[in-house]
Amino acid sequence: MEFVCKSADATKALAKKISSKITGGQVLALTGQLGAGKTTFVQGLAKGLKIKEKIQSPTFVLLKEYSIGKNHRRMKFCHIDLYRIEKIQDIEELGLEDFLGKKDVICVIEWAEKIKNVLEKISAKIIWIEFEYIGENERKLKVKTKNEKGKTTRQNLKLLTF
Repeated sequence: MEFVCKSADATKALAKKISSKITGGQVLALTGQLGAGKTTFVQGLAKGLKIKEKIQSPTFVLLKEYSIGKNHRRMKFCHIDLYRIEKIQDIEELGLEDFLGKKDVICVIEWAEKIKNVLEKISAKIIWIEFEYIGENERKLKVKTKNEKGKTTRQNLKLLTF
């Protein structure tokens, strides 16, 4: 499934729509070039989840955890940025197993391609979103969903039908 966003506001609006379809336990794996709109997308997602704090890329702390608004009881939103990770061993200390695939956590990972092998082994629904430059303000978002067994399914794509 593909979406074209003609501005940062359009990217945030799409993310907000996607947030209405997420129930917890999912991992949103974001890939794409630096400045392609990944953090902008996360900001829209967080707004849709009624997170009050300002969302910034946790590049230096790598992982930031937020409480989700009223409609999601005791749910957490985990924003992970792997830009500075150079080797897989560098993420072992993050404790990702405490977040990935947990029913009460929505995880979003920027630069997720760096841990693709790890993500393919976990028991969670993974939504891969690739960000691509089209023009100065335009971005194409390519979305693929994977079930717990790593297979793309039509049923999982319904998750993103608006």
